[in-house]
Amino acid sequence: MIGYVTVGTNDLPRAAQFYDAIAAEMDTPRMMEFDGFVAWGKPDGPAGIAVIKPFDGNAASVGNGVMVAFEAKDKDQVQRLYDIALANGGVCVGPPGPRGEGFYAGYFRDPDGNKLNAFVMGPAAA
Repeated sequence: MIGYVTVGTNDLPRAAQFYDAIAAEMDTPRMMEFDGFVAWGKPDGPAGIAVIKPFDGNAASVGNGVMVAFEAKDKDQVQRLYDIALANGGVCVGPPGPRGEGFYAGYFRDPDGNKLNAFVMGPAAA
């Protein structure tokens, strides 16, 4: 149902570097790029993500209660994504670990403060 998600940024080059690193681990290329906008995804693939400078010209701000979740292949990839995020200017808001039965996730914020996580569910979370 969801085609892509956008998060705002006030520093597009910094945000692009952060998401390039995350996307590389997930084998997901840049799919679209133009002035003030970069998107990662695969045609006919799962939902993608984009960073954008707000159209109205106002500063980007973080949505309270908004989070984007990256579906990882396994717990090791959750850890790698979390480590990549922190190495590229992200901030920890919950290290990787079990979050209830059948759910394993690590939580972080991008350099603009947008909340993200990497997760696995089901047998891969055991």
